Parts: sequence; structure tokens; C-alpha cells
Amino acid sequence: MPKLHIAPSLFAGLVFCFVLASSAQAADFRAVSVAKAVSYDAPSLEAKKMLIFGQDYPLEVIVNLGEWLKVRDAAGTLSWVEAKQTVQKRMVIATANTAVRQADNADAALMATLEKDVAVELVADNKNGWVKIKHAGGISGYVQSSQLWGAQ
Repeated sequence: MPKLHIAPSLFAGLVFCFVLASSAQAADFRAVSVAKAVSYDAPSLEAKKMLIFGQDYPLEVIVNLGEWLKVRDAAGTLSWVEAKQTVQKRMVIATANTAVRQADNADAALMATLEKDVAVELVADNKNGWVKIKHAGGISGYVQSSQLWGAQ
């Protein structure tokens, strides 16, 4: 059987293109759109139930099968949820109590303190290590992205 020989420089170029293409893809995040979404260990209602996610909880989509999504939560747990129970709304979760500032710097006026595990809407992407968020109660401001899960 004939063997395929690829020149080392061509192979290196192909690998570089693959790595570049895969790293350029932005993470796909969704938010739970129902009051309670059950997650499963397989993409089936007959599978073992794992967790219940509350409304607006952010989930990172790892695999999209159309009707089912394999997702990662803030704790790093992988499970499956029905796609119809999610919406393409960008939410994030505070990983620690953190300051919400009026502007995107540590010297800006303190507007509020975001408590650990609270979900807020991501309004504007990462800029110099800060993101703009909005709480359901109406307060909006800037938080250091390192204090949030899902702001990657």
C-alpha cells in the first residue's frame, strides 16, 4: 500500500492553521431560560438526572447536537441540557465577592458589591481586564473579569 508523505514544512503549516483556527473560535455561552432546568449525564430524558440550574444560570456549550447541549457549569461539571431550555443571553457568575465600579478601573467609585455565586448579565466584553455587567435589580457597572466565571 502506498504511503502518504507530507513535507515537514507543509505539515507544520497545516498544524499551525488548525491551532490558529481552533483558538480563534469564541466560547459559546447560553443562559437557562426556564425557572428550573434539569441536566442529565447523557442527551436523553431517560438518562440519569444530575443537577438543576436556575433561570439565567450561565452554561458554556461544549457540544451542540441541536436538541441537546453538552455544557460546562461554573464548577466545571459537564452534563447535558435540552437546548430549548436555554437562550443566547450572555450571563456570568461572580466567583467571589467583588466590587462593582462606576468605570473600568480600581480607582472608580464603588457602586455595589456583587456577592459570590450571583449571576449577572454581561453587557460589554473584556476591556483591559474589566467587563460591564448589569444586575437584574437594575444596577450596572464594571467588574474585574478575573472575578467572574463565563467572562472569558
